[in-house]
Amino acid sequence: MKLYNYWRSSASWRVRFGLAHKGVPYTYVPVSLVKDGGEQHGDAYRALNAMAQVPTLEFEDGGTTHRIGQSLAILEFVDERHPARPLLPRDPVIRARTRQLAEIVNAGIQPLQNLEVLRYLRDDLHADPAPWLKHFIGRGILALEAEAKLTAGAFLVGDDVSLADCCLVPQLYACRRFGVDLAACPTLLAVEARLQSLDAYAVSRPEAQPDAQP
Repeated sequence: MKLYNYWRSSASWRVRFGLAHKGVPYTYVPVSLVKDGGEQHGDAYRALNAMAQVPTLEFEDGGTTHRIGQSLAILEFVDERHPARPLLPRDPVIRARTRQLAEIVNAGIQPLQNLEVLRYLRDDLHADPAPWLKHFIGRGILALEAEAKLTAGAFLVGDDVSLADCCLVPQLYACRRFGVDLAACPTLLAVEARLQSLDAYAVSRPEAQPDAQP
């Protein structure tokens, strides 16, 4: 199993965290999003992922090579293939709430801080991305805090690590990177502190990856 990813990509980190939590081994294949304008735009990588995004999971099954893009699709596939330490609760309502929290990050926040969006704002529209980032990330993270208060235990949904937690840690890292104030997010910060004590955090964090840059 190969994971094509980039050390500072939040979507890649979600998958690394989930794989580490579940104890699923994989081969790390770096794809630089900045070298030579971004290796993800080259023909070789586009043949693997038509969206030219990371991560991409590649694996063999029955003699056939399969590839899956999009972090949540990858995590749900891995969760079904390796059911130990599940990322989604069995109860359908709680499972839906877990997906809701994950999608606040995946669909409501992260696309608006994506490197390609920021490049377009800066290079094509000649706009300063900083106010954009603080507005949209700040709005989304406050919504996540409000929803998390309804479900949180030790982690975002009760006392077990879930799909939502895989999304939380990378997003809070991005919040700090972009200067978003987290003072109004005590629930998220308390959960983050517990997640940071896990081995899955230590091995999946950006600085621990083979392509990490200073």
